[in-house]
Amino acid sequence: MKFTDGQWLLRPGVTAHYAAEAHTIAVEPDRLVISAPVRPIQHRGDTLQGPLLTVTVSSPLPDVARVRIEHFTGAAERGPNLPLVTNDSAPVAIQDSAEAVTLQSGALTVRVKKPGWELAFEADGRVLTRNGWRATGYVQLERDRTHVHEQLSLGVGECVYGLGERFTAFVKNGQVVECTNKDGGTASEQAYKNVPFYLTNRGYGVLVNETGPVSFEVASEKVARVQFSIPGESLEYFVIYGPTPKDILRKLTALTGRPALPPPWSFGLWLSTSFTTNYDEATVTSFIDGMKQRDLPLHVFHFDCFWMREFDWCNFEWDPRVFPDPRGMLQRLHARGLKLCVWINSYIGQRSRLFAEGREKGYFIKRTDGSVWQTDLWQPGMAIVDFTNPAARAWFAGHIERLLDMGVDAIKTDFGERIPTEGVVYHDGSDPVKMHNFYPVIYNETVFRAIEAKRGRGEAVLFARAAYASGQRFPVHWGGDCWSTMESMAESLRGGLSLGMCGFGFWSHDIGGFEGTAPAYIYKRWAAFGLLSSHSRLHGSSSYRVPWAYDDEACDVVRFFTKLKCRLMPCLWSAALTAHREGVPMMRAMLLEFPGDPACDTLDRQYMLGDALLVAPVFTEDGTVDYYLPEGKWTHLLTGETQEGGGWRRGRHGFLSLPLFVRPGTVLALGATDDRPDYDYAADTTFRVYELAEGAKSTAVICGADGTEQARVQVQRSGQRIRAKLTGEVRGAWNLQLAGVKTVRPGKGAAASADPLGVIIRVEPGINEVECECG
Repeated sequence: MKFTDGQWLLRPGVTAHYAAEAHTIAVEPDRLVISAPVRPIQHRGDTLQGPLLTVTVSSPLPDVARVRIEHFTGAAERGPNLPLVTNDSAPVAIQDSAEAVTLQSGALTVRVKKPGWELAFEADGRVLTRNGWRATGYVQLERDRTHVHEQLSLGVGECVYGLGERFTAFVKNGQVVECTNKDGGTASEQAYKNVPFYLTNRGYGVLVNETGPVSFEVASEKVARVQFSIPGESLEYFVIYGPTPKDILRKLTALTGRPALPPPWSFGLWLSTSFTTNYDEATVTSFIDGMKQRDLPLHVFHFDCFWMREFDWCNFEWDPRVFPDPRGMLQRLHARGLKLCVWINSYIGQRSRLFAEGREKGYFIKRTDGSVWQTDLWQPGMAIVDFTNPAARAWFAGHIERLLDMGVDAIKTDFGERIPTEGVVYHDGSDPVKMHNFYPVIYNETVFRAIEAKRGRGEAVLFARAAYASGQRFPVHWGGDCWSTMESMAESLRGGLSLGMCGFGFWSHDIGGFEGTAPAYIYKRWAAFGLLSSHSRLHGSSSYRVPWAYDDEACDVVRFFTKLKCRLMPCLWSAALTAHREGVPMMRAMLLEFPGDPACDTLDRQYMLGDALLVAPVFTEDGTVDYYLPEGKWTHLLTGETQEGGGWRRGRHGFLSLPLFVRPGTVLALGATDDRPDYDYAADTTFRVYELAEGAKSTAVICGADGTEQARVQVQRSGQRIRAKLTGEVRGAWNLQLAGVKTVRPGKGAAASADPLGVIIRVEPGINEVECECG
């Protein structure tokens, strides 16, 4: 939100008060409490009347500074608040001198200037960011509305990322970002998943610790600053020091929670009935038979909205006209090796059999007069479940448990953005404005915990659309309503990369686009992109997404990339474990892996899948694609072709290819199974070695479904000699493949065979070490 009119003036109706000096700095054992008048105090008369801002500086974790700005503190505290993992104070060191008072937490120092007004955040002997002149403000608007804002500096060449799943430009400089969840599709500046967090390419991130509608002016109102503001009398934020982007995400998710680990089967191919199509068990069976007949691996089948009868959403009951035997149907589908997902949302239509029960027991959001808040926008007369009511949560979870008992494995938790902010009351007294953004977090948590309680930890998975900060704890999230165009495919990728820069580890999108029906060439390009994403779902609005509905080659593309993803599961599972344990996403903006390469600062049409695979989706009809390779010799995973990095490349790819390169120095673990994502990754595994430098070592780790390490192979090169050592246990033999190598003389217990991508050395069971000499 903009308050100023250029550099010097204010907008009409705005009265602004800016912190002018740190008049007094009270040093407490774990914090600084600063009294900041909005004009310099020259004499005692200047202390009369206000405002007087209180700024408290503390630290919840090492390398993290908490800053709280307050005007009036007498208002009743109303939630919701972000569920921080820790509210404890980290050890800090405080020093007081004539020029400044400093508070140090880990490697991060907050320097409070005196006299005057400035908070500088320093690390590595440099200033990361600072506020200063007219930066910390209390603003009064017409009709007694007030805001608090802060402005933090941006340096020359500093780029801003994150702020949720935003489909606008990946670098946020110059944008106005309103952190208010809205159902706006992927083609607008609105977002389903707002996160009031940004990080920059200068080694720090900023989390605004508010659930209300935070407004960001990113190098827009003031081009050398980021301003963030919120209505009310206070504002709190954290400055998080890295130094690397990955370090920032680790510390962010240490505060707001790490993503749960989805089950291995969820990484396979999901097929949906789509939204408004007509379907019954015969239709579903025909899709599944069609996939099998065409050798198209399928792992999860999803029933979208019309598994329930029209106007009855949500009653959690199968429409008996088209699904007369749902329990039997689910058993029959399970017998075919499939997992099953159904659509829900948290809205109860007036015709639903659950509406009267929810109304009578007080399970819905209410109007201020005590009546149920209702709308016709979606299901006629619908109410919204009030998840701040423990009884309502238990009631809703009970219906989820009933579906699980019937045979459902996963839940698509749609919507959660159209939550009213005026004239409504919550059971626990939450502020409706603050609850608007936070609502999908408790909605998704209710469903996730119900699945986890029934299926066990590690078996719970959602397909969720809306979220807010801390919502990464309940994966998976997908990108929402996109058009069936190349432009929408690209905007979806930007949204996923931006969300990943906020600590969300797992993300998906509708392969082929949601609205409309794509030409076959778009569907095929999107299939390659979708099957090289964290999670992969074929889903649409008014038309089916089975590949043969497009052309025969679409079947070839889906088959090829599904099988490729299954073979890649050992390394993808390692990336999933990293997301779960550290908050570093599976799909990573290039900046995350190559923060020292300035060419990666703005890249938004390619990404790293884990730390080893570079993926550049094709966004053109003729297959032409431009992509950037960082320094080193990169190897195309599919062809074995090598290309020197450090610059841009242009290629042209058929539908069974795209720029998919392996990072130099990688030992890539490939599984022996290509028709399922959930198998024994340590059985007959191939460890493919790429461009290992002289004297270098590299390691691949195999983990089981529970995340425990089963085996690791360390490979070392010395001249033409390659030595590989296996620790742990693999079932049967294991394979060492030297990418690009034509001839090899293996040592005892191993045999070499030719392969177009590089010699394969098969190591006999029981042999844990092999040495070979390359020809």
